Parts: sequence; structure tokens; C-alpha cells
Amino acid sequence: MTVVSGQDLSQQAQDGERPAARADTAWLRRPALVLVAALAGLSYAWALDRDPLEPYYAAAVRSMSMSWHNFIYGAFDPAGTVTLDKLPGAFWVQALAVRAFGLHTWVIVAPQAVEGVLTVLVLYRAVQRLAGPAAGLIAAAIVAVSPATVALNRGNISDSLMILLLVLAADAVSSAIASGSQRRLVLAGVWVGLAFQAKMIEAWMLLPALGLAYLLSAPGALRRRVRQLAVVGAVAGLVSLSWMTAVSLVPASHRPYADGSHDNSVYEQVFVYNGFGRFGDQTPLQLLAGQSIGVGSALKTPAVAPDRLLRGDLGRDTGWLLPAAVVIAAWGIASRRRRPRGDPLRACFVLWGGWLATLAVVFSLTTTINAYYTAALTPAVAALLGAGVAAAWSRQRSAAGARIGLAVILAATVAYAAWLVTAAGTQAPGWLAPAVIAVGVAALAAVLGSVAVRSDTLLGYALAAALIAGSLAPAVASAELVMHHEGAFDTPFEPAREAAAIDNIFLQIPAQVQFTIPRLEGAQNGAPYLLATQTAALASVFIYDSGLEALPIGGFTGTIPSPTLQQLQADIRQGRFHLVLAGASTDPRLRWIAAHCMDLGSATATLRNYYCQPHDAG
Repeated sequence: MTVVSGQDLSQQAQDGERPAARADTAWLRRPALVLVAALAGLSYAWALDRDPLEPYYAAAVRSMSMSWHNFIYGAFDPAGTVTLDKLPGAFWVQALAVRAFGLHTWVIVAPQAVEGVLTVLVLYRAVQRLAGPAAGLIAAAIVAVSPATVALNRGNISDSLMILLLVLAADAVSSAIASGSQRRLVLAGVWVGLAFQAKMIEAWMLLPALGLAYLLSAPGALRRRVRQLAVVGAVAGLVSLSWMTAVSLVPASHRPYADGSHDNSVYEQVFVYNGFGRFGDQTPLQLLAGQSIGVGSALKTPAVAPDRLLRGDLGRDTGWLLPAAVVIAAWGIASRRRRPRGDPLRACFVLWGGWLATLAVVFSLTTTINAYYTAALTPAVAALLGAGVAAAWSRQRSAAGARIGLAVILAATVAYAAWLVTAAGTQAPGWLAPAVIAVGVAALAAVLGSVAVRSDTLLGYALAAALIAGSLAPAVASAELVMHHEGAFDTPFEPAREAAAIDNIFLQIPAQVQFTIPRLEGAQNGAPYLLATQTAALASVFIYDSGLEALPIGGFTGTIPSPTLQQLQADIRQGRFHLVLAGASTDPRLRWIAAHCMDLGSATATLRNYYCQPHDAG
């Protein structure tokens, strides 16, 4: 099999762009990239202090910023009784920001905005290594205007850091494909390991795509490439499991209980609760909704289905260009199958096509999915579209058949976008669907015109018009998210009832809690803890607003065995807390509290206040 060198790879990437790579236009790319990154940063950071935070993560970040013990172990509550139900990697960044600048909404959200901008810049570099600068610039622009990306980076969710680290891994693999560098490949393993610290098993899902791209495209003998990938896998595993292993070696009495597990195991938390348990078992949100406390049931998830990502809220979040990216990936790989092993464009299609296929299948099958999960698809979608334009523009791919294929993809993409907009009903601007159709028709005419008149200039205009037509609807959707101060749990043009349910969780409930905290402090009666609550989800709003300990009974879902009934009784005897906020439950701990503590009456429609004194626990 023919192999090309790293120098040849670079030259092929340049040739794939023809006029776009000429020196007379090179000076435009850097300002254009800066403009794209600046617009991305503006959309991520616009009025970021006005967007609601996810209270569970925000409370954990405040707790982690209060002591280094809490920081190291990822403790959820100030007293460090239980951890987050996820690895703390991304929240370490937020906690450090709080320690440095104080507790403010903008301080907690700013790291994600920065991570989002860095993702745009790194994606440009990763794509241009294999497909040329113009393709990189297109990819950067598309990922910047994706609604899923914009919504995610306006919140305090860990996926922003995971995506940045995985794009860094893809960039390192792209560099290693061009050079065969073992050092660059090992660096990719380090990035994947760090991404695991941010979002656990999801980071490992992309190892096959990264490895396959290198195996099929890198220089050197097959045995050498396999050996290199084995080293990378070992590095990724060591970095991934380092914190978990270190924590597991600490005696249980010296660290917080690992939330999400039933035997205080961080490994169970990661691989069962946050891993294989997400396929078929009850999800954390379903378990939380089963506590009958009025939290969790408002966040709905679409039913498992092959077209789950292409309709409804998820479709309007990330579906706009997803079908086009899938078709382009398949076409790109098939059309370049006879190229030498080191063909850069084919390597680009394999790498990002593998990324897209893996996550799309997983997101279609997992029991639950939050809207912001889909942001992990957008780098691959953007890269594939950029590489597709580079291939369409190349001398080898500018035949009439390729242009007709472009016309078909464009027509289908515009029709699909118009359907998504109209399916949103009155929530979408009335002018948007006609505008999408009008721009699409103009772009289609330009593409068909380039078939009849074999002109490079006309083809360039046609490609630009096709990109504008395909990006118009998602760009408007992103603008709507920004102007309405919506965040990671919101989706473009969502029905009013869904927006109201989300606001109730992230705005109204915290506001009600903030109003009650002074009265609770008055009833605290010298106890070191403000109160105990059924589930960490309830405790989170008290912890974030007051910084005081709200002892979470049962962790996030209310089902884990921490604290035990004996530990609760001991805390009551020692006067650590007097107040308990809980609903009706079959949990022995809460039944004991209801039977032995004074019922102070209803706190909400589903919750009651209890007052416990030391003699209640014997």
C-alpha cells in the first residue's frame, strides 16, 4: 500500500482547497478566525450573570471552594459527608475560580465560556491539519453557532471541559497522523484521560474513532502503529483512573461517601451509576422523581428511538446539520477509498465520522438524555462539513456528479430545517421558515448553475451560499437562546410550558428557598448544620444560597445508604441539626424522623418540616 509523508499530507491538504489556500487570501483567515472566536465568546458570555445555574453543581462548587479537603474529594456539601455523583474534574476549575474571584454567577459560568472559545480555536487547528485552513475556518464557524454548543457554554455543566479536551485529543491525533509522532499520540491519550475526569466513560467512547483514524492513516508499519496505539490506550487508562484509584485507597472514614454507589465505591459510581446503568435501568432523574418531592419530574427525556436526535427539542438543538454530516462522512470515505493510506481528507472523514457515529448511536440508545449532551456531536458535525467543502472544492472532486450531490444534500438540509422550524409552532419567528426556504432556493440555483457553467468562481459562490442556507436556522436559534437568557437545559423555540418548568426548578424554587433561609437560621438554635433534607437535590439550593451545611439524606437520588439511620440518630443526639425537610417516603430513615420528630406542618405541597431534639434519638 502506498504511504505518503507528512510533507505530502500538508501539501495534499493545501491542494484540497485550491484558491482558498492561496497566499493572497491567507491574510484573511486569521482575522476571520478571531472574529468567529469573538462572536462565540460574546454569545457564551452575554449577560451570563442573569442565567440560572444548575443548583446541584453550583452547591458542590461552593462547598469545594470552602476547603481543600472538599476540593480534593469533590465533596457536595460543606461538611463533606458525601461527594458529587460524578467525578469532580470540571468542577475543580469552577471551584478554583470561586476561590480566586468570590462567589458570583459569572465566576462559575465564565470557565465554560472560556472553554467554549478554546474549543472553537482548537477545532480550527485540528481540521486545518488534515483538510486545510478554509475547512478549519468553516468548522470553527459552524461549531460556534450551534444551538447545543451555545446553550451548554452558558451554564455550569461539565460537558464544556470534556468537549474541549476531546477536541484537543483529536487535534493531537491529527498531528500524529501527519508526522507519525509517538509524542503527539501519547498526548492524545493524556487529553482523553483528563476528559474522563470531566465526564467519565463518555470520553472513552471516542477512543475507537481516534485509534481507527490513526491506524488507517498514519505512516509506519502496521505493527508499529498497533504498538503505538497500545501505549496510548495504557496512558489514557492510567490518567483516567488515577484520581479514582487514589481516592479508593483512602480509608472510608477519612473521605466523603461516594454518591451514586451502594458500597461507597467511586468505581461503582462511574461504571454502574454513570455508566452501564444508563442503559435500561432507572436513571438518576427517574429515581429522584420517585421520591415524590416535586423535583426531577419536570425534566423530561425523549423516548429511545432511532430518530431521537432528529426531532423535537433535540432536533432543534443539534439536528439541523446532522443528516448532512452523516451523508458527507459516508461520501467522503467512499470517494477517497482508493487514495494512499496517508490521504489527509480521508483521515479527516474517518476521525470525525467515527466520532459522530459513536456518540449518535449512544445518545439514541441511552435511557435518558439531557439536551446539552448533544453538544458533544457538534465538533464532529462542523469538522465533517468543513472537510466536505474542502473535498468539493478540490480539483479531483469538482466533477459534475459531486456538484449534483451537493445540490441534493443542500435541498434536503433546507427542507429539513424548514420542517424543524415549522414544527416548533408559534415559538419560532414566523419569518424564519420562509427565509430559510428563500436562501436555500438561491443557494440551490447557484449550485445547479455551477453544474451548467464550469466556473470555479461560481462554484465558490455556490458553496458559500450553501453554507449560509444550512447555517441560517441554527444561527437564529442560537441568537434566540442568547437573547432570552437561556442555558444548558433549554432548547431553541421550546414550548412555553417547558420553559416554565425549567424556570421553576432553577429560578423559582431557589428564590423561595432564599426567602426562607433567615427563618431557618432563627430555628437553627445553635446547631452547626442549618438542616437535613431528603436528597442532595433539595439540599443544593440551601447550600448554594447560604454556604451552610444542609445534610443530604440519600445523596442525589435519595436512595443511597448515606447517612445511615444510626448516623442520623447520632447527629441528632449530638445536636448537629434540628430541622428536617422531607416528604412522604418508605425510606426507614425518613419514616423514623416522621415518627420521632415534631411535625411543624407543610413546607410545600409535597414537603413537611420536622423539628428534632437530642432526646428524640434517645
